[in-house]
Amino acid sequence: MSEQPTRSSVSPLRPRMFEDMAMRGLREETQRDYIRFVRSFAAFVGRPTDTATAEDVRRFQVHQAESGVQPPTINGSVSALRFFFTVTLDRPDLSRRFILVRHPRKLPTALNVEEVGRLLEAAPGLKHKAALGAAYGAGLRVSEVAALKVDDIPGSSPGTSTRMLIRVEQGKGRKDCNAMLLPQLLELLRLWWREGRRRGVMLRHGWLFPGRSSLEPISTRQLNRAVHEAAEAAGIKTRVSPHTLRHSFATHLLEQDVDIRVIQVLLVEAVPLRLSGDCMSKPIANSAAALARTKSACLAPEQSPTGAFAARPRRSASNASGRSRPSSGGLRCRPLHKSP
Repeated sequence: MSEQPTRSSVSPLRPRMFEDMAMRGLREETQRDYIRFVRSFAAFVGRPTDTATAEDVRRFQVHQAESGVQPPTINGSVSALRFFFTVTLDRPDLSRRFILVRHPRKLPTALNVEEVGRLLEAAPGLKHKAALGAAYGAGLRVSEVAALKVDDIPGSSPGTSTRMLIRVEQGKGRKDCNAMLLPQLLELLRLWWREGRRRGVMLRHGWLFPGRSSLEPISTRQLNRAVHEAAEAAGIKTRVSPHTLRHSFATHLLEQDVDIRVIQVLLVEAVPLRLSGDCMSKPIANSAAALARTKSACLAPEQSPTGAFAARPRRSASNASGRSRPSSGGLRCRPLHKSP
């Protein structure tokens, strides 16, 4: 934890709540949000929170509604205060008084193929283009993109896997998963790896997308700013975020008639993607082929034949008798650091 409160400056309930959250494995971001919501409730009540009553809870939620607080924020405060009263104060009678707010669920925004291509081409620099390309080409969340390391890419160093998969460590729900890796995306990541090594900003086993310091990963806020700058430069009027690229990934697969359950697996939404042998299962392979057709239409640069997403022609190796061996089908890859 970055900051530990002192008992002399705050109520003893605050460090106790920190201990309760740490014991249950809540992330630091969640802990900070929970503390912020409890502090807001205490400021509204105007007295120690352990003396709160059911009427205080009711007045607080009425105040939130009248102040125009959005439903997601209200529900976040409900989760925090339910934890505080149930776990820290052992007062489940009050936690039951908090009411979750229903709100309409709208379809997410998704860009079309041409808009995704323009967005990636307008990205401010090769690092951001590679990061946003990973968000779209592999359907990753922005936090998962920021947390990628060099060793998470196949063939990045001796001993790493050569399957066309990106390793996602401790993603949503603290699960380790694998995400699909297209040859076009691998080429872009290779270009950024070489450029990062040349500039001395990428360590051998460090972050794939370092931030201001090579020892720290790029922040999600930086990626958000990069998307907004790219959208403005590309003339895209739709309000976009890094998560828009993830929605576009799923939408373009759906438009290719890929089964919705397969898309869920590719999004690392339900279960980790597990492979047996050296090849994907048939539906996953079909999805990869469909997505590759979509990506080749929107990601491959047209200005230069050596562009970031330009796929290299596959050549079959020949043996001593002159007969060619069949290709591996794209499920093996060259090392990330290998020169072209």
